[in-house]
Amino acid sequence: MTSMERLKALASEAETVSSAASVLGWDQETNLPPDGGPWRAKQLSWLSGRHHEMVTSEAWKSAIEEALANCDEEDSRASRNLTEMRRQFERKQRLPTELVERASSLSSRAKQVWSDARKHDDFLRFAPLLEELVGIAREKAELWGYADEPYDALLETYERGATTAKVASIFEGMGSELREISQAAVDRFAANPVELPAGPYPEEAQARFNREVAEALGFDFSMGRIDTTTHPFCTTLGPADVRLTTRYDLDDFTSSLFGVMHEAGHGLYEQGLRAEDYGTPAGDAVSLGIHESQSRLWENHIGRSRAFWDRWFPVACKHFPQLEAFGLDAFMGFVQRSEKSFIRVEADEATYDLHILLRFDLERRLVQGDLQVKDVPAAWNERFEAGFGITPPNDREGCLQDIHWAMGGLGYFPTYSLGNLNAAQLFEAARAVPDIATGIDRSDYAPLLAWLREKVHCHGGTLDPDEIIRDATGNEPSPEAHLRHLRKRYVG
Repeated sequence: MTSMERLKALASEAETVSSAASVLGWDQETNLPPDGGPWRAKQLSWLSGRHHEMVTSEAWKSAIEEALANCDEEDSRASRNLTEMRRQFERKQRLPTELVERASSLSSRAKQVWSDARKHDDFLRFAPLLEELVGIAREKAELWGYADEPYDALLETYERGATTAKVASIFEGMGSELREISQAAVDRFAANPVELPAGPYPEEAQARFNREVAEALGFDFSMGRIDTTTHPFCTTLGPADVRLTTRYDLDDFTSSLFGVMHEAGHGLYEQGLRAEDYGTPAGDAVSLGIHESQSRLWENHIGRSRAFWDRWFPVACKHFPQLEAFGLDAFMGFVQRSEKSFIRVEADEATYDLHILLRFDLERRLVQGDLQVKDVPAAWNERFEAGFGITPPNDREGCLQDIHWAMGGLGYFPTYSLGNLNAAQLFEAARAVPDIATGIDRSDYAPLLAWLREKVHCHGGTLDPDEIIRDATGNEPSPEAHLRHLRKRYVG
């Protein structure tokens, strides 16, 4: 057995444990009965601990070093893959298994408490768990180390190479223009409001339509499926097992449709990774900012475009007959509407990033210690009033709306806006290719998907996020394409 074969065997074994935990996590969000939570927390904690022990073992370390020593220097992809494996090993080794298990167990418990707190609009039920979660985040940050502030270490978990200062600079630089665009978009829609024809839009019809669209985008259902959950997500349970989830609104079929297009974008990325590299960085997504670029590209740049609905509106009318009298022009006004919303996941393109700027500011302050957990509701409402001019009526529509903090995901939120920036830059570059532009106009998405697989998916984690953007677009990562897109679509 060569050194690389030995390392891949160890990686495959570790990924078997990790993917088993993913199956249990998927089940926890889709099928788990309420009283099954404590045992599930124990299962996930144990699996997290065993996986951590495997990928921080001396056997793992020696296998990486031996493979690096024998790597062909001219094979840059293999070299980068191994170098990233070593970087991940060194980072994970700084965390004791006890902390990993404790974090996993706490997250499982916190999800249930958060759900109950949200249901009863009672932040105080969740506050003690959030206090613990922030404490664990700080523990990890100190063990990982950071250059300027603890949030740097948490952000690095999700967006390789990013720093808090850099993200803050990007957000501050575009914040003023974002607010101007969002206000103009909201005013424009208020002057010409459009309401979707009354439902019901039957769940069965929505499911059929969603599947047709996902298949047309290129999602392979022989390697994936769609299920129902409260908080939609995409997860990979194996090299040929990608799960999408959605939820249905009987009064608005577009809510589920755009959710499926969003998650299908994630799924297409996962299906585009090389199966033979599964369990190594080369077979894994490089960052959540790049991952989110794929979902946002398909959901917004494709799904909310006139070209898309020229093809799909007649199909939608067959599933939902009440749309025929509504007409395509009115429907486009609804699809591209802009309104101030308390809820992030319901926000339109023009206002969405303002939700992320709020969360970035608050969780950065939480981790730094400048904001106490008990003061989160008041700080949230104050920040929301400053950014949107309205105040959430309750915590359910305010600081309790997202599951991310309950998952221990401090440092996660900025990647949503980074994904928007990346999506616009990638789409602009792809649309400059004549065959891709023609395909998009004709609702043939195969050329676009092939381009994304060549420029983004194939690299896995062997390139840094910024390198992927530079190589694919020929330009440095920048918010300008995103701002151009928003101005063109929502301001005119």
